[in-house]
Amino acid sequence: MLRFFRRNPSKDKEQTEGGVKPSRERWFGRILNAIRASRLDDTLWEELEEILVSSDVGVDASLRIIEELKGRIRTDGIRDPDEAFQLLKNILVQEMEDPYSIDVWAGPGSDSTPYVILVVGVNGVGKTTSIAKLARHFEQEGKRVILGAGDTFRAAATEQLQILGERVGVDVISHGSGSDPGAVAYDAYHASQARGADILIIDTAGRLHTKSNLMAELKKVDRVLKRLDPSAPHQVILTLDATTGHNGLSQAKSFKDAVDCTGIFLAKLDGTARGGIALAIKQELGVPILFIGTGEGLDDLAPFDSREFVDALLTPV
Repeated sequence: MLRFFRRNPSKDKEQTEGGVKPSRERWFGRILNAIRASRLDDTLWEELEEILVSSDVGVDASLRIIEELKGRIRTDGIRDPDEAFQLLKNILVQEMEDPYSIDVWAGPGSDSTPYVILVVGVNGVGKTTSIAKLARHFEQEGKRVILGAGDTFRAAATEQLQILGERVGVDVISHGSGSDPGAVAYDAYHASQARGADILIIDTAGRLHTKSNLMAELKKVDRVLKRLDPSAPHQVILTLDATTGHNGLSQAKSFKDAVDCTGIFLAKLDGTARGGIALAIKQELGVPILFIGTGEGLDDLAPFDSREFVDALLTPV
């Protein structure tokens, strides 16, 4: 099977470290020193709770993590601060880890041509830019990519995608403003077949007059794609804005209910000190994070790796 998203370990590590820098410097980088300065007692637990909750991990998740850490320290008889720190890192990795995200690009249907990626999310979360970042990566890997401008209810969205498509060097299939998103998906799919594209990435609307209309349109696009290829869309990526924290999770749940999201693109991570939202996402939505946006450039993204993420986040400052 084709493995669509290839990793560059040194670049991915550098991007991840840059993306979590604000969160590390504001919150998580304090943890090792806090543990070393403590006797693994109530004072430490209170400080850890402040760090986790303030960084948007969430109250329930923070308390669960701390209780597990306390229990493991007690059961294993841990006294060494560095050992306790490593245990905490392992617990955080387990909180975010998903056994299916590693091979997501080699899953069922990845031999289909084109490989269809549907990108959803509310307007303003960085959805269009995230699409361009994915397209750029695939193009650099030698894949031919076509973009479908399915957000037809906002003229600026089509224009933005066309501009980014030109920058990346990929074709964009679009219709007029207010046209049927399902028709765009249909034409983009056939254009991808005719032009020998490997990957088709389809943008979608993030806002209509009512939420029910929006979700109905998303479901319609999904049905159109399934008629063309029963295994499509092969991935449905939900874009979340890391800077909105927990406020964005309720909106995300609506998209998850409308279409079967397979992964998260966590955009704008470099723009917030509340990177703990990455811990909350997996627990709240039950969907793995696949990518993180680490800057404004088209090369500023990294595949999400829970161990690499935690190591970068908790590096002492």
